[in-house]
Amino acid sequence: MSMHPQEISPVPEETARVAHAAHPHGTTFMRMRDELGSIYTDQMFAELFPRRGQPAEAPWRLALVTVMQYMEGLSDRQAAEAVRERISWKYALSLELTDPGFDFSLLSEFRTRLLAGGAEAQLLHVLLDLCKDRGWLKARGRQRTDSTHVLAAIRNLNRLECVGETLRHTLNVLAEVAPDWLLAQITPQWFERYSRRFDEYRTPSAQSEREALAQMIGTDGRRLLTAVYEPTAPAWLRELPAVETLRRVWVQQFFEEEGHCRWRRTDNIPPPSLLIASPYDPDAHLGVKRNKAWIGDIGSSDRDV
Repeated sequence: MSMHPQEISPVPEETARVAHAAHPHGTTFMRMRDELGSIYTDQMFAELFPRRGQPAEAPWRLALVTVMQYMEGLSDRQAAEAVRERISWKYALSLELTDPGFDFSLLSEFRTRLLAGGAEAQLLHVLLDLCKDRGWLKARGRQRTDSTHVLAAIRNLNRLECVGETLRHTLNVLAEVAPDWLLAQITPQWFERYSRRFDEYRTPSAQSEREALAQMIGTDGRRLLTAVYEPTAPAWLRELPAVETLRRVWVQQFFEEEGHCRWRRTDNIPPPSLLIASPYDPDAHLGVKRNKAWIGDIGSSDRDV
């Protein structure tokens, strides 16, 4: 994708009218837009994109959405949904009320470009400079930013969504093909945990709570896999594509230590080109070639993990 810097338009008149009618006192993101403007510009990220090719989504918007989703603890899919549905987000992003937004995979692609280009620190440097200019922060020597940790936290949110939805998908398949066997393996609490799609849940904001959720999902998935591979279980269960996907995702996202299922750190998981991104399309991975990134089939030679 190429990038052609454009002037940032003001908040559309109809968007502003409806936003202020719906939120007379404003929201955090509306006040942020009023006080700080767009915060980012396309020119700040020009070096991350080639000059030729299909036009990219405005980088300033992707950068601002990245910050906003971190503030609310949203995964990429949930953030893209917020851009599409929430008036206050359209206000902050200068979007018409009818704007359909963008595909959630663009956020992952944008973060990959930031990290590959060493530009992740810009996300907070620019914001800190704006706050200092307004007297909200005082200079006290060197300021350490947590830009990389912001990106890592968002990546963890997407990993949580993936493992939760993978286990839910496997349970749904088993409920159709082997309902009696499945009922003997799970507890009633599982119906509440895995009855809804994981992109509908608001994941915990605290790191300790996210790790506890990942630990619980990992333990449940390990328990199910152990039951599937018991000699007394029907052998054909192991041949189900959903079960195989569950096994591969658990190898990628968890490890066993002293009899417990542990959540892998983000620096101890396979590269994006090998990582399963969705249980519904296990051959779709994040691919990067020179200045282009995409999510899709990268070839059979790279699929086995």
